[in-house]
Amino acid sequence: MTGFVVVLVAIVVTVAIGLLYRVLNGRVREKARPVEVALPTPVRTALDSAPETGSPVTLLQFSTTFCAPCRHARVLLTDLAGSTEGLRHVEFDLTVHPEVAGELGVLRTPTTLALAPDGRELLRVSGLPKRDALVTALRPHLP
Repeated sequence: MTGFVVVLVAIVVTVAIGLLYRVLNGRVREKARPVEVALPTPVRTALDSAPETGSPVTLLQFSTTFCAPCRHARVLLTDLAGSTEGLRHVEFDLTVHPEVAGELGVLRTPTTLALAPDGRELLRVSGLPKRDALVTALRPHLP
């Protein structure tokens, strides 16, 4: 009987963790008040070297080389930036600069920050973004 209870508890805990992961993955976390972010030098360099489109919002995607969801996020964010006026997408590889993750509180990849032109963080998405939720959250910041 004890073995049955242990297996049952393990199943319940596993299901609970899976549901929690599913709910939190890709959730858009908007800042109540956009905060100034001190971007490390490698990130500033990447933003400065990316084509400037005069966009009021930059989607800064943090990725790693072997991250499969990062490739899906890249496709989604590139498409979104290409079809939305006032939006640009810049990808930053944390494989080359892992110290940046600690400085910006990036705990997993992909993580996407929406930045205003003055460097304020408007919102953050950990995991693969949900397109509709992201568009809805960005709408007040776009022309």
